[in-house]
Amino acid sequence: MSTRSVVIEVKNLYKEINGRVILKNVSFEVYEGEIFTIIGGSGSGKTSITKIIVGLWKPTRGLVRVFGKEVDKLTRDELDELRKKIGYVFQEGALFDSYKVWENVVFYYLEHTNMPVEKLRKLALEKLKMVNLDEKVMDLYPSDLSGGMRKRVAIARAIATEPKLVIYDEPTSGLDPITSRVIDRLILTLRDRTRSTALVVTHDMISAFTISDRVMVIKQGEIIAIGPPHEVMENPHPYIQAFVGDLKECLKPKAYAPS
Repeated sequence: MSTRSVVIEVKNLYKEINGRVILKNVSFEVYEGEIFTIIGGSGSGKTSITKIIVGLWKPTRGLVRVFGKEVDKLTRDELDELRKKIGYVFQEGALFDSYKVWENVVFYYLEHTNMPVEKLRKLALEKLKMVNLDEKVMDLYPSDLSGGMRKRVAIARAIATEPKLVIYDEPTSGLDPITSRVIDRLILTLRDRTRSTALVVTHDMISAFTISDRVMVIKQGEIIAIGPPHEVMENPHPYIQAFVGDLKECLKPKAYAPS
């Protein structure tokens, strides 16, 4: 793993808001091509990390580099250039209700280019097919779609600019278990097809421990463990065991009494 290039480098990261420490001495690296998942309870600091990575928040202190660029030192134009390499899937999808599906997918190009409509629709369809949707949804509005379909449209939008890093914020939130596993498989497939890197923030244990190359557990802004899923699952820390206890139970082979 260490021979791969580093996409995200975080060292001794602290974040304070109104005197309250949100992140404490957080350090980790995300390598090219891996699926790196951050798990933790509500308010643990998971999403705060992603906000700092994409430059929405500045760290109180510490180093955050993405593709070798120190994020909080970038000018507005430099930050915009960096963000072109990053796709972001928001927790609630964040689709624009007044735009059709195809317009949502190619929203970046609608806003920043003069690309003809025919070419934009072709691009939108190409990305929709990558998330297992087709031309039937192109001219629908987000309100016409199921939760799982809206999530897939959000992912199609995130990959429309062919980013090398995709950040997924609670990608299975609000979805039923079957649809959640569909999204998990999609994250894996897209990583492989696009040769991109994925940073996933979730509290979905099944997702975290089945799609990830490495998992980082965070509690109240501090890292508890980082490692391959099987190692983290066996970590004796009570917080981790409380998190994975139900998952271990689910994964146990069931004994059936003979009829």
